[in-house]
Amino acid sequence: MFRSIANTFVNCFKIPELKSRILFTFGVLFVCRLISFIRIPGLSGNTLSAYYNSQSHAGGGLLGMYNLFAGGALEHGAIGTLGIMPYISATIIIQLLTAVWPKLSKLAREEGGRTKIIQYSRYLTVLLCLIQGFVFAIGFESPDKIFGQGIGRLVLFSDDHIWWFRIQTVLLMTTGSMLLMWLGEQITERGIGNGVSLIITVGIVARLPKMFTGLHDMFFPAGGIEANYHLAGTGLLLVILLAVVIAGVIAITQAQRKIPVQYAQRAVGRKMYAGGTSFMPLKVNYAGVMPIIFAQSILMFPQKIFLILDQRFNIAFFGDIARSLNEGAFLYLSLYALMILFFSYFWVATQFNELQIADDLKKNGGYIPGVRPGQGTSDYLHKAMTRITFAGALFLTVIATIPIILFKELGIPYDVATFFGGTSILIAVGVLLDTMRQMESHLMMRHYDGFLKKGRVRGRF
Repeated sequence: MFRSIANTFVNCFKIPELKSRILFTFGVLFVCRLISFIRIPGLSGNTLSAYYNSQSHAGGGLLGMYNLFAGGALEHGAIGTLGIMPYISATIIIQLLTAVWPKLSKLAREEGGRTKIIQYSRYLTVLLCLIQGFVFAIGFESPDKIFGQGIGRLVLFSDDHIWWFRIQTVLLMTTGSMLLMWLGEQITERGIGNGVSLIITVGIVARLPKMFTGLHDMFFPAGGIEANYHLAGTGLLLVILLAVVIAGVIAITQAQRKIPVQYAQRAVGRKMYAGGTSFMPLKVNYAGVMPIIFAQSILMFPQKIFLILDQRFNIAFFGDIARSLNEGAFLYLSLYALMILFFSYFWVATQFNELQIADDLKKNGGYIPGVRPGQGTSDYLHKAMTRITFAGALFLTVIATIPIILFKELGIPYDVATFFGGTSILIAVGVLLDTMRQMESHLMMRHYDGFLKKGRVRGRF
């Protein structure tokens, strides 16, 4: 098997177009990684790095999750601190507005409408970058309120020149984020794979050295200290768990229900179009990683709010709630699971328009065998999507809670636990599968075998 995969990679470089696309992608991703290390002038990046290294055992939190998606740029105080997230946030906002705002929905179906919507997303990205950049600039001035006590001073500018620091920080962060957005679009157009997704994935994969360091310290601690974990026990279980998680993510990511669609013979003008049979794929994990991101983002704020109320008013009730909402607590895990289930259905409800699909099928002479066209087809699709979404939501819940349980209950270092589930593994595996499909399409056009048997990445589960 490994020899076949190696031969496939060799074949990729035998096709001039595919070779140039792969090399272009690697080159652009290298530039993206540089943006995560070029520091903002007047900001103590060494202090931030030392803080994150000291907090590696304390879990992620909101800033930890943001640093993960920014490819570690936040802990270096780099110009790429905002990462590609403002563009993703803007795209999600526009997608949700398109689903609920009739004017945008109509524009999306018009010729050239998608181009305008992408343009609106870029404008919104600039606005979000300016707002988030200013918030980060203010936060760097008062690091104790954001990062916690004891981090020290981050801004090297004097108070007389603090506005110059704010302006340059906002401009540099906005420029870095917009540059990443443009580079991502260049990869999509001239490289291989989805550029924005690849930028996030490379940022996640770049944390592998920290994971390996954490694994080494688990089994071979420094200073002659006796290890709490053993290779024959914990090490073997972690390898099995990783294999099961990756296999499960691949299976559910590609899993789909194929709805058969029959097209009747029809005449358009003087031409006759023959009927045929096709299928409509309904993905089990239609929402992807979005429910986990939404649930994590929302659950961060109540805990912080109750903690601030406890410190200000010294009321034990607020402190108890804040502790109950700590990552890993029973209440936190329960709310986390329920919110993932809710946002899985919410995303499907806003993005999957069964009424539009049923109407399009009817206009094109298509129908589902045994189901009445129109409202009957819409009801059938709604019922089918509701059932398979439940399976996908349960899968997301299990995958999302694995790193928390490993970290809180078993004491596995956070940098290690994050690679056994959660957003990291879902994004990385999903993006790599999509990139493999695109590479296989190039190989199949030149009559080369792909990565798997018969040159096809299969999705029958």
